[in-house]
Amino acid sequence: MKITRITVCQLDMPLTEPYFLSGGRLKFEKLDSTFVRIDTDEGVSGWGEGCPWGHTYLPAHGPGIRAGIETLAPALLGLDPRSPDHVNRVMDVQLPGHPYVKSAIDIACWDILGKATGMPLWQLMGGAETAPVLVNSSISTGSPEQMLALIARAAQKGYTVHSAKVGGTDTGLDIDRIEAISEGLPKGHKVTFDVNRAWQPGVAVEVLNSVKARDWVEQPCETLDQCAHVASRVCNPIMLDECLHTFGDHLNAWQRGACEGVKVKPNRVGGLTKARQIRDFGVSVGWQMHIEDVGGSALADTAAIHLAASTPAANRLASWLCHYHLDVDPVPGQGARNAGGAAVPPSLPGLGVAPEEGALGDPVAVYQR
Repeated sequence: MKITRITVCQLDMPLTEPYFLSGGRLKFEKLDSTFVRIDTDEGVSGWGEGCPWGHTYLPAHGPGIRAGIETLAPALLGLDPRSPDHVNRVMDVQLPGHPYVKSAIDIACWDILGKATGMPLWQLMGGAETAPVLVNSSISTGSPEQMLALIARAAQKGYTVHSAKVGGTDTGLDIDRIEAISEGLPKGHKVTFDVNRAWQPGVAVEVLNSVKARDWVEQPCETLDQCAHVASRVCNPIMLDECLHTFGDHLNAWQRGACEGVKVKPNRVGGLTKARQIRDFGVSVGWQMHIEDVGGSALADTAAIHLAASTPAANRLASWLCHYHLDVDPVPGQGARNAGGAAVPPSLPGLGVAPEEGALGDPVAVYQR
């Protein structure tokens, strides 16, 4: 089986309402998503999606994905997509770094592998059953009262795990947010306070040593060095996210004792192949992990849920579904959706999701032999 065509589509996906994080310094209203279809000489096709959360959140942007695919395409045509590890080695030789460029291609290859073997991705990745994965709400930055109201609204939709966005220049307000939310959670619910790298180390130590709450705190500072400094001086369990891009970053974080858990996001680390490597390492060292994607439609979300569902329950925390924040849905009724606070991956061969005909408009590029 050989890759004969790579089709690239672009879709602007407005959010249902503006979203603020990192103490309100970052605002998002629309996502730029890239969809990739890989066709083969045996008539099997696969889909992938790459969608940065805007262009200020990470060193990634939508046009960069499409430019990178243009660079990679000539080296990919003629390869066997059923060997994602080999495809990744070729991509890394042709374009070192830029993992977010490669994710949609890698996911499409996994989709083809699943269809060729008749197996869903959760099974190919080591799962024994379609395990339900808890769904994590995402609570935009606001006053304590506003954030508790958003948590109550999420609870009505079945969410029992929440990611509350804190961080900023007002130390007292952050202390109030954390204490109010931790104390005001509905019974049996859990929360992670996601700082999105907004704090300086001194502020992080001050805030976390001032609060009674001992909930998870995610990415308190910009760099791994800063987060490791904080982790050694506070009692809260630390989750790392934006400072981890490669397997080496994750290895370094473990060697430094910088965290008790990590976010594993296929679109940030280069796709399912490398996300699975990181997941397996995390299991071996006892990390707990949120496995979810950076952004995107239910197609990208479903790819991450396949990996999450195949992860041992002791190491698996909740997963966020970006598509609930979007005003468009190119894969209606398909994929992993919130059902009473949990999502289950499809058991169809491969990814189990494909965009509807015409939902993506005309391709922006087609590469073929």
